[in-house]
Amino acid sequence: MTNFSKHWNLVGSSQQDWNASINSLTVTSISPSKLNSTCSCILSLSLFLYLSGSAISSWIAMGLPGYPALVRVPPETGYISVGDIEFFYYFVQSTGNPGADPILLYMNGGPGCSGLNGFLFQLGPLRFNITDYTGGLPSLIYEPDAWTKTANIIFIDAPVGAGFSYATTASAYASTDTLNTARMQTFLRNWLAEHPSFQTNPVFVSSDSYAGVYTPMVATALLQGNEAGLKPYVHIKGMILSCPHTFTDLEANSRIPFAHRLALISDSLYEALEENCGGDFVDSTNANCTEDLAAYDELIELINKQNVFEPNCALLSPKSKEAFKSAISNQEKHRRSIQEFTKDYLVSLPRPRDLWCKNFDYLLVDIWGNYPSVQDALHVRQGTVSEFFRCNISLSYTVDIKNVLDYHKNLTSLGMQVLVFSGDHDMIIPHNGIEEWIKWLDLTVDIDWRPWFVDGQVAGYTRKYIDGGYRLTYATLKGSGHSPPECKRRECYEMFHRWIHYYPL
Repeated sequence: MTNFSKHWNLVGSSQQDWNASINSLTVTSISPSKLNSTCSCILSLSLFLYLSGSAISSWIAMGLPGYPALVRVPPETGYISVGDIEFFYYFVQSTGNPGADPILLYMNGGPGCSGLNGFLFQLGPLRFNITDYTGGLPSLIYEPDAWTKTANIIFIDAPVGAGFSYATTASAYASTDTLNTARMQTFLRNWLAEHPSFQTNPVFVSSDSYAGVYTPMVATALLQGNEAGLKPYVHIKGMILSCPHTFTDLEANSRIPFAHRLALISDSLYEALEENCGGDFVDSTNANCTEDLAAYDELIELINKQNVFEPNCALLSPKSKEAFKSAISNQEKHRRSIQEFTKDYLVSLPRPRDLWCKNFDYLLVDIWGNYPSVQDALHVRQGTVSEFFRCNISLSYTVDIKNVLDYHKNLTSLGMQVLVFSGDHDMIIPHNGIEEWIKWLDLTVDIDWRPWFVDGQVAGYTRKYIDGGYRLTYATLKGSGHSPPECKRRECYEMFHRWIHYYPL
């Protein structure tokens, strides 16, 4: 593991898209013996990108289409150049004390989900009015439980190709976990260089879902960059991880015990799986294990893996998506408004009051983000992105890191402050798998398993760990799926607000 100097003053985020992507990508693991060389590689990439210079443009989006008034704290949007890439971001200042409140670099998963996913569905001050939508431009309403009440948040479209981020050369669109990590460190330093008033704010690297794999890597790269003298100095204090992807095999192996706990599979099948697969449900070649896994797959086939409580909804068909794309691109030619088209397009979809499906909510951001008036308000550069997607699953992306536990272990000696939370009905990144890797860190339990409350009701369960100056708080969100801020906005805000101000949950 990499050793860091002790002189630092360190005190102290959709998943179906990811599944579709990860099945088609090359996956390799990083061994502990290669951690030093990988860290050095990330630092070298970061240094190269840092020395490449940057050209930055930013604007204040005073009014947003679909919102009836000026935004209380209007988001800043803009581009940060990192080599041949133009990363698009949305920055919302804290409504509390922006000069002192922490900065969250918030990375969404996928890989390939836009920062608008975090802004509109998870942490931001605005959200869609789902209930009253009948077609046309979706309307926005104020979100009272935004994390921006007590934090400055940078929502980023990353990796390149996500959202409105783009590359100026074809080769720059190729990305990996390691390369995106280096780019994120350079992005943050370039952003801080353009925002000098925020250079002394504490920084937390934050993520949701697949982006959990970047979080400890970016934190490591920032610390190494500080040691190497990269400027501006980043006052990194910790990490915030929502339903984090951390170790692919561990997550896969945790799903069967999770399904058994929720009575999705029988005792007899679970016992057979344990006996015939030996706890390894990923690489076993045992014929009996293979047969048992087939029975397991059949039983959970129609379960919504994002939240086993919610209905299992079909994805939009490619034909419908192509029709929508064609309507937008030819709306002037055919003199047909988007509003007229979307009314036709959505007429066969169930209304939220009849049969709610999460995919309906997600459809709205694709509609909203493709409106020319929206892109104008956000100051998107015309002609750089042919079509906006909430999550772009067609990235030129290769998974090259399978396991980041060694990064987490290494950071335990550096006084980091860490919040990890998970929905207890999330079958994508099951909570029992997260609890297993936290246990592997071999920390001291400071406050053992107990309930935590919001409005007098149990909101979930929590445990706090310490190791010298390192502190890790783990929490579950009762009844939540993937991801918790989308399912339990009020509870997640209360959790974050207490944790960031050093109160017990």
